[in-house]
Order: sequence, then structure tokens, then C-alpha cells
Amino acid sequence: MDYSYLGSGKVYLEEVGGSTGLLEVGNVSSLSFVVNEETKELRDYTQPGGGTYNEVRRIASVELQMTGHDFSPANLARVLYGSTAALVTTAVTNEVKAVPAKGIFIATSKPATTITSVTGPSATPVYVAGTDYEVRAGGIFIPTTSTIAIGNIEIDYTPMAGDMVEALTSSGKEYRMVFGGLNEARSGKATIIEVYRARIGAARNLGFIGDEYGALEVTGKIIKDSSKVGGISQYFRVAIAS
Repeated sequence: MDYSYLGSGKVYLEEVGGSTGLLEVGNVSSLSFVVNEETKELRDYTQPGGGTYNEVRRIASVELQMTGHDFSPANLARVLYGSTAALVTTAVTNEVKAVPAKGIFIATSKPATTITSVTGPSATPVYVAGTDYEVRAGGIFIPTTSTIAIGNIEIDYTPMAGDMVEALTSSGKEYRMVFGGLNEARSGKATIIEVYRARIGAARNLGFIGDEYGALEVTGKIIKDSSKVGGISQYFRVAIAS
């Protein structure tokens, strides 16, 4: 039987000890296990020229390498050791911001998408959008030709809907992983992998500007699950359709 392999499929993660169930992580272009082997050799001292008298091979570790392409709040929180929370979209009025100079960007306290008005202190004067300021993602830009005076302004705006990812707020977590694979080389027959405990590291690189699609490249380690007993693997298992 031909067992050639060309794989695709879906990856699911659930935090060990969590209650969310297995959550799909989105588009994953690469998933691989790297088996690191430790070798102990006994040299042959019985005759000139040496050689190997005996050898023992042991599995030192199994590393996990994965590249994802969905920059979802949950995925970013995983690879940044962070947390997520829904953004509050309640309209903000009279938010005071200092204007130390012109030709600068003023960031609103909450990420804004819709600027209702920009005024001076006590709501006067009323400045003109497109002339005195430009609405940009996250705030306003004040051009050098603006009539906005150096000092303070007040901004009314609506924060954007979505999620906030707070980076580096927790330690790395352990996950149960299931890969629902389809082998294109065998007409889409299933190859299902279950990893009991995977400790996933932080993202190596986060590219937010570029000409190529962004990628979340992470490495991790598959570690022993002592609760698995009875002659079965304590690390992971692979089910292959016939």
C-alpha cells in the first residue's frame, strides 16, 4: 500500500486545565515535529583502530514547530504570553489632549475610528476636519497649516469595536493539541494527531508591515503526560486511515 504523504488540515488548541474546549487556530501553513536524539557510544578498546563497541540511543526531546497566518486576538495572546478583552465602544466626550506642536499625531486614549469633533477648551473654537486636522486610525494628525493653537484640545470620538491584546502579562501556557490532517497524496484520507501536552513558546518575529502575508512562527516542546498509562504513549499519538 502507498503511504506517501502531502498534508493539510486544521489545528486545534485547548489550554491544559481550561474549559473552552478545542479551539481552531486558523490557517496553518507548517506543522512539524523535530525529534532530538541523544547517542551514547562505547568505543572499541579491544583492538587498534578503534570503532564502536556498543551504542545506546535515547530520545532527548520532541520539539514542535508551527507557522500560522491568522493574527486573531486569541492567537496573538498565545504567542505574546498575553491576555485579551473586548474593547469598550462607549462614546468618549471632551477628552483633553495636549498639543505641544503642529505637524504631529495625537493618539486618543482609546483606539478611535470615528472622530465626532475637535474643539478648543470649553468647546470653542470648533476645528474643521480635513483642514485643521486629519482623522487617522487611532487619533488625529495636526498639519503645520492648522489653526489649532498650541495648548489643549478636546476630542469627541467613538472607540472601535474589537479586542485588546495585552502583551507579556502571563507566563507560557501548556496546550492540548489536535491536528485533523488530510493526506492529499492518498485522496484526502485522514491523519489525526493528538498531543497531550505542548508547551508553546513566544513568536520569533511579528511583522506588521511588509509585502508578504504575516506569519506567526512559534516553536515549542512536547512534554510527558504521566496520566497516560497502560502501555500507550505519554507524549502523542497518530491515527492513520487505511
